[in-house]
This record gives sequence, C-alpha cells and structure tokens, in this order.
Amino acid sequence: MVGLAGGGVFGPAPVAAQPTSDEIRAWVEPVVPVAFDRFREYLRLPNDARDVEAMGPLIDWIESAFAERGFDTRRLETERLPLLLAERRVDAPAATVLVYLQADGQPVDPSAWRQTNPYDPVLRARDADGRERDLAWSALEGERDPDWRVFARSASDSKGPNIQFLTALDLLDGQGVALDYDLKVVVDFEEEMGSPQLPPAVEQHSDALAADMLVIFDGPPHYSGRPSLKFGARGIATLTLTTYGPRVPQHSGHYGNYAPNPGQRLARLLASMKDDDGRVTIDGFYDGVELDDATRAVLEAVPDDEAEVRRALGIAASDQVGGSLQEAVQYPSLNVRGLSSGWIGDQARTIVPADATAEIDVRLVRETDGDRLLGLIRDHVESRGYRVVSGRDPTEAERAEHARLARLDGSVSYAAFRTDFDSPPGRWLEAGMRRLFGAAPVKIRTSGGSIPISPFVTTLGVPAVSVPTVNPDNNQHSPNENIRVGSFVEGIAIMVAVLSQPLRPIAQVP
Repeated sequence: MVGLAGGGVFGPAPVAAQPTSDEIRAWVEPVVPVAFDRFREYLRLPNDARDVEAMGPLIDWIESAFAERGFDTRRLETERLPLLLAERRVDAPAATVLVYLQADGQPVDPSAWRQTNPYDPVLRARDADGRERDLAWSALEGERDPDWRVFARSASDSKGPNIQFLTALDLLDGQGVALDYDLKVVVDFEEEMGSPQLPPAVEQHSDALAADMLVIFDGPPHYSGRPSLKFGARGIATLTLTTYGPRVPQHSGHYGNYAPNPGQRLARLLASMKDDDGRVTIDGFYDGVELDDATRAVLEAVPDDEAEVRRALGIAASDQVGGSLQEAVQYPSLNVRGLSSGWIGDQARTIVPADATAEIDVRLVRETDGDRLLGLIRDHVESRGYRVVSGRDPTEAERAEHARLARLDGSVSYAAFRTDFDSPPGRWLEAGMRRLFGAAPVKIRTSGGSIPISPFVTTLGVPAVSVPTVNPDNNQHSPNENIRVGSFVEGIAIMVAVLSQPLRPIAQVP
C-alpha cells in the first residue's frame, strides 16, 4: 500500500513470523557455500558502466535472478543504461518498501591488482606474518576463517550486497516467512558514473517506483565493524579546472622565467581555496551549516576512536574542518582528487607545460546547494584575476587579451539526503537489527560518502535509511577490492533479520 502520507494506522492482517537470532544464524550457515558459488558467478561479469555493450550480460543476470524468485521485472529505459525494477506483492500489505541496489563498479587497472583478472575472484588467507596465500574455493565448504577474503572488482561495492540480498530472499522463502509488505527493488547500473540518468528516470517512472520508504543495502558500517544504520549521505558535484601557459609545451631553458607556468599557477589557485587547517576559505562555502548541541550529542554517540583512525590512515593529525570525524562530514568538502601537468617519472621533460588540470569533487550536505557551491568556486577563480571559460578552451583572441586564463567545467550529480532517526524505516530497521544482535546498532547521522538517493527522497517523498553490510577495509574503488568472508555471511543474516521484521506495528509511514 502506498500513499499513507500524514500518518495512519495499518489495517488488520497477519503479522509476519519473526525468526530469532539463533534461528537466523542456523538458516544461514548451510547455504554459505552455495551463496559463494553464486557470488563467484556474478563477480565474473564485467560491470564498468562506461562500456554499455559489456553491461548487457550483467543486466540479464540480475533480471533473471529476480524473475526466478517470483518478482515481476521491467527495465526502466533511459538515454543510456536502464534501471531494473523488480516487484513482488503480498495480500493486504502494510506498506511498500523500495530497496535500492547498485550493480556497476569502478573501472579496473589489472596491472595494479595482485591477480591477473580483477573480474576473476580469488579467495585468500593472510598468515600470521602478514603474507597472503590463495585458497581453493572448496575451503569454504569446511571450517572457514571469517577473516578470509574474496578479492575482485565490486566484491564489496556492491555485488556483495546484491548476493546477500538474493540469498536472504531465498532463506525467507525457503523457511516460509511471510512478509507483510510489498517489496520493490530498483537496481542502478550507473552509480559509479554519478547515476546521471537517475533523476529523470525517477521523475518519469514515479508511479512505478512509488513506495512508503526506501532502504539502501550498500557500503560499510562504522569502521569498528559494529552493526550500523546510516540515516544520510552527502551528495556530490564534480568539476575540472584547467590553467593555461604557452600554446604548446616550451623548452624550459629558452622560455623558463618568461612563459608563465600553468602548473605553478594552478598550485597557487588551489592553495588559495583552503587554509592550513583544511577549511575552505571561499566566501559562503559553509553558509547554512549549523550544528546545535542536540546534533553534537548525536555525533558524539558514534563510538569513534580517532587515534586509531589516524593510525589506520597513516596521518599524524587531521584537518580541522570539524571537531571530530563525525562533525567533519556534516560540512561540504572540496577535494582535489587528481592533478596533471606535463610529464613525470621516466617521461619527465625540461619544459614549461602548456596547461595544468585539477579534478575536484565537492561533497554536499543537505543544507548546501551544489550549483551554488560551483558558482562560488567560479567566483573565487575569477577573483584571483582569471578569465574563466566553460565547455571549451580559450580562443586565440582570449589568449592575446587575458594574462590569466582558466577553464572550469562542473556539474552536480545529486544532492544529499538525511532522514530522522525516529522515522518509520529507522524504527523498523533498528528493530530487526536489535533482534539479531541484542543491542541497538550504531546510528550515523550522515555518512561521508555519496549515494544517488536524493532523487527518490525528493521526487517520491520517502524517507531513506542505509543498511551497510561489508567490511570497512574493503579497498572499494581501488585495486585489490575485497570482501571479508565473515562480513559476507553476517550481511546475509542482517538482511534476513530486517526483511523479516513486521512493518505493521510501525504506526506511521509518512
């Protein structure tokens, strides 16, 4: 049932069975080898969304997986890759739950991996001396070490959660557990590209996607590994900033001290955007973000060990944007994610480069508008004496007229979202996790990373909460991405617990 806006009491219907923690773990254990077999098959399917044709087998696989489990499936076509919508209804539903899954992954550089093919998963153990060794997959059929790991692209982000979810559905169906809500699943195949097709697709298919709440199975929990719920995520905008020197690279002996060096100019320009403590100095960048005492209490309740965080990161001190890690991610960020000018290493040359480029990401919070922040950055560049162009390189006339030239191209992928702890999905998911673990999960107000959920929240008008189920040290987006065997198995149990939690006792669904 959809459209319970304003709050209401659910009508009469049988309450779904609630397996105990011991029952859930007893159900999960026998299916672990089969789940890993399915996982290996799925991991072998390339999922770089930049290659539209190569994504076909992956889309077919996941659509078939849902169809085999009794879901009605349809592809929501876009200008590029589709979204997949799978739906399974029940009699007299208490509500409609929409689940978001991501199936694409970051590009791979095989030369940087400790295996020949990042899409061919490898099971590894780490010995006491820290050395890794490959294991036969049959090792999972016997006594297994929860610290063994599966290495492959998207092992954690996010094919692992996909298989955890499918396995949880199989267990609930096999045990005859009746859900008391309609279940919709939307699978995104362009998340790592910023889900550019998602906002118009949600707008176009809002009736098909309509739900009372959104649950996201994605990402790692609190870095301590404690069970967690995440009630928000930052949005993201990206921009490319290029400065210009001579029309083509020039001999540094002939023209050094004469032709302006774009690398040095870019370095000064970037340095002008932040102070030595890491705070953005662009006027108005943090406007609207205020943390009151109640919010700070919520942030302080997260069990961070910041000395351990710094040790794990290999840093002696953190930036001082906020008073803590949790406080820092409540603010928008400006991050230089890549730099390029001239050549380095064996290819280094004695030249004045022709240009220098910085790739920048801006993480957004609910109080900040991405287009406004991009505008502030442009204003700042212009305030430093630059003529700024967009969508093209400077013309010859502009080169002749302006001493400082920059190109700035930026776009907002999606906004941030944040849901109240006491929202219906928050109470529902917490109840399921309490049943499994016997204690409340760590509740995180806003995670630092970004997921493309705001189009659902704003267009469909639904609250959203994320359930993370993979290990924090998974190397997502990087070479040697992995998922810990124990985390994979625990994630199945978490999904069984939350999906089997009755929704009917939740009195209000906005």
